[in-house]
Amino acid sequence: MVATRHVFCGNLKQSEIMNNESWELFPHGADVGVRGTGHSKTQAFEQAAVALTAVITDPITVAAKECVELSCEAPDDELLLVGWLNALVYEMATRKMLFRRFQVRIEGTTLRAKAWGEDMNANKHELAIEIKGATCTELLVRQDQNGWLAQCVVDV
Repeated sequence: MVATRHVFCGNLKQSEIMNNESWELFPHGADVGVRGTGHSKTQAFEQAAVALTAVITDPITVAAKECVELSCEAPDDELLLVGWLNALVYEMATRKMLFRRFQVRIEGTTLRAKAWGEDMNANKHELAIEIKGATCTELLVRQDQNGWLAQCVVDV
């Protein structure tokens, strides 16, 4: 089992996972930035998806009951991140679901993923805000000495 710690600092909400995977939200005007980090690009994309859920509700309150498969393609890693997050926004909106756990595979310019979650429930989940979509604002996917980072701003 992986240990998780949540930190709340004003507008910043972050989850630090002891194996170098983490997600965080960062303020950006009227919108919100989502950021994921990990040892691999796929882990960073998975953590960015957890951050996306955190814009709407606390991911800890979401049970990983049902699996949904998703895929998208883009010419580069940055646009692949936007496509991935927008695919999740679409699934959340059309299925009325929230997701907590993600498994991402990236092969070239194609992303295939599984997302586990459950139906939205206003009694269980404190629904904060609706996400309109991921944008190219502050869009960044990169590797450095600490691992991978994937981030962008989402329109709320």
